[in-house]
Amino acid sequence: MSRDLFLALDLDDKAQALELVHKVSEFITGIKIGPRMGFKYGADIVSELAKIKPVFIDNKYFDIPNTMLASVRSSFNMGASFCTVHAQSGPEALKKLADLEAELNKTRAFKVLVVTVLTSFNKETMPVNCIKASITEQVQALAHEAYGCGLRSFVCSALEVEALKNNFPGCYFVTPGIRFPEESAGDQKRVVGPKQAFNLGASAIVVGRPIYEASDPVEAAKKYYEALGL
Repeated sequence: MSRDLFLALDLDDKAQALELVHKVSEFITGIKIGPRMGFKYGADIVSELAKIKPVFIDNKYFDIPNTMLASVRSSFNMGASFCTVHAQSGPEALKKLADLEAELNKTRAFKVLVVTVLTSFNKETMPVNCIKASITEQVQALAHEAYGCGLRSFVCSALEVEALKNNFPGCYFVTPGIRFPEESAGDQKRVVGPKQAFNLGASAIVVGRPIYEASDPVEAAKKYYEALGL
């Protein structure tokens, strides 16, 4: 059973980010970067980080199929081991992405992570096109479609992961919105502690601000690592 800890590097300074990664590397299993750092430093930051730990590019691709396929392939070519796409992309795109994932895995391990419903949403803040069903129903419906298209890795709140794991055993589940009770949730709405997330069936947790904004990032990373129970 996988138990991974991705450090979310939502920072602006490359030197600061690399210094942090080196300091906490023994307590993390991967590094997540999004548009904030990725667009600023491009392929160079991905390839540099990939020499330290597997990189998870979190740009949440959501476009026409051809553009999504090109974006995923580009992420792979940069050196990433994971990247995210939106489940709402539809079956045509999702099926082609599953085929591409299989092709890329002939070269090296790579996962297309399907984003269901962002952890910053709650019932009151869901987009207008999603308000006719509960968040749990939305997550399950989106995951079901992506699974039917051949994809086996999902991003969801830990609050939904137990039901997904029961329906889709053997899949890889990434859960953001992870905080210890004493930590601020910030803009995250559906928040769960790290141990609870794994008990519910998470394969990986994503933690950013509680580590890089901590007075002692190394100690903070160690605390989250210990919650993996490895």
